[in-house]
Amino acid sequence: MTRIPSLPTELPRALGYHWPAEWEPHAATWLAWPRKAESWPGIFERIPAAYARLVQAIARFEPVHILAAEETAWAQTRELLDSCSNVHVYRIPTDDSWIRDFGPLFLRSLHGTCDAIADFRYNAWGGKYPPWQNDDQATAVITEAVGARRFATSIVLEGGSIEGDGQGTVMTTSRCLLDPRRNPGVTRDQAERWFADYLGATRVLWVDYGELEGDDTDGHIDQLVRFANPQTLLAAVAQDSSDPNHEPLSEMQAQLRTFSDRHGRPYEIVALPIPRRASFEDQRLPASYCNFYLVNGGVIMPTFDEPEDDKARQILAQVFPDREVQPVPCRDLVWGLGAVHCLTQQQPR
Repeated sequence: MTRIPSLPTELPRALGYHWPAEWEPHAATWLAWPRKAESWPGIFERIPAAYARLVQAIARFEPVHILAAEETAWAQTRELLDSCSNVHVYRIPTDDSWIRDFGPLFLRSLHGTCDAIADFRYNAWGGKYPPWQNDDQATAVITEAVGARRFATSIVLEGGSIEGDGQGTVMTTSRCLLDPRRNPGVTRDQAERWFADYLGATRVLWVDYGELEGDDTDGHIDQLVRFANPQTLLAAVAQDSSDPNHEPLSEMQAQLRTFSDRHGRPYEIVALPIPRRASFEDQRLPASYCNFYLVNGGVIMPTFDEPEDDKARQILAQVFPDREVQPVPCRDLVWGLGAVHCLTQQQPR
């Protein structure tokens, strides 16, 4: 498929656009129906039902838009989501389901409207999993479907690799953003200019430590540390010192304590324990409760059938006292090496 060329020539920041925070009100959530059996080897037959449970959980709080171009996928959405009245299916082709990474980044203007989209390139995490051409094209088609203004760029960027507070701060990991398989030769200064030009960022926090065993994204921030609000960070921790994740996550925690918010105040850091040993067929899975997703009035929380599920739910309920914590079983979904946040993309209201 030929990539649709960019229409506007101005940059979003110069026109007053910025990337809003996930906790700001949503118009809808976008997802892409699972169609790639290789993403869940050996258990793909269980994935549509597991995915439908995620859709149903989100649809309790806000409308859901699903990309499903194939007849099989279209039929599954009708069969499994028949009781959901606020689900709309778009016949937009995709290669995989990880719309957080290939989908649109909706922008808000100075007037409060969300009528523009930043469209970064996508190459399946540095060329790991071809094909990805439909995924790379999906944002352009979504933009046309919703009638938004599209700011396209040749820069490769995955949505799961960035986290924002909606007030000009973008947080990312150097291991992923500076990966030469994505943008060869890129420097931190160049990446910060991208964030400023396309997302309206005024400062960037670089996380240089932290990784999860089994993660194939080269350290996406949405598995490691998340903004709960402009003053609070939720950070993954491995409490068992024998866990291979313990040392890198401890180093990350130490670095986070050196960060300050846009007013120069240290962040409040809330530890969010990861499951001790979530695995499948002897492979460690990148299970992290940091992969939650904020919806209107709720928190969609991944659970992994592990003892830490209840503790993580209590922590999220304390951090988000005005939101309902909605657990979604993700033991099967995370066999695809991602969970709730990886599978969703918010459209601000």
